Amino acid sequence: MELTVNGARTFCYTGGKPFNREQPTVVFLHGVLNDHSVWILQTRYFAHHGWNVLAPDLPGHCKSEGEPPKSVAEAAQFVLALLDAAGVQQAALVGHSFGSLVALEAAAHAPDRVTHLALVGTASPMKVSPALLENSLHQPMKAIDMVNVYSHALMAPPPSSLGPGTWLYGGSRALMKRVLASNPRVNVFHRGFAACDSYAGGEAAIAQVKCPVLFVLGRFDAMTPPKAAQPLQQKARNASTVLVDGGHQMMTEAPDEVLFALRDFLR
Repeated sequence: MELTVNGARTFCYTGGKPFNREQPTVVFLHGVLNDHSVWILQTRYFAHHGWNVLAPDLPGHCKSEGEPPKSVAEAAQFVLALLDAAGVQQAALVGHSFGSLVALEAAAHAPDRVTHLALVGTASPMKVSPALLENSLHQPMKAIDMVNVYSHALMAPPPSSLGPGTWLYGGSRALMKRVLASNPRVNVFHRGFAACDSYAGGEAAIAQVKCPVLFVLGRFDAMTPPKAAQPLQQKARNASTVLVDGGHQMMTEAPDEVLFALRDFLR
């Protein structure tokens, strides 16, 4: 599905189902140097079980045009504009990593438009190591290798845990290289990491959220360890937490656990 958001063509994966405004809508937001495909195992379930799914490529990423967001606040405004473009007054928001900060900021800015907020692999603050910031700018391929080590639990190395033919490290590395190459004009890797690193509004934002909140955290997450979500958990109202047996890329490492947590939350 393609929408025009802020004058730019925006691609949204819909889980293989046409958009139906009579159904509730859930928006899935990806993290830095990812795209809609990181949600592929969860979005199809919701699309085939009574939900509209909108899983956009963020502006300037892969199939979406426009300027990549320079900040969490700018990306949050994109999400609200996306809802307007789709003709959706209210939606549930699910965000991973950088996308969790974006979803949080959107829910704080327009609390009456967000029915549920799920924060997957989140942290406050979400600081990025100086080495990763530096390498994402000057040696992005090295930074991709670093991120793939930090983003996966020890259960993930070959042959991985999902069955024959599955290689989580290789698949993630290939995706990140493809996303980086999709925008030769802007280094979306460094821009996304810088936006994460500079965002300091998480605790103020969570206090403005009116809807139920779900924290989905990876028990073995080295990028955003579960304890890093505590400042948000302590200030969230009507919140619950699910720990899954995975690392930062838990949507592919523990797809069923993530799906069941989201399904039960949105039910």
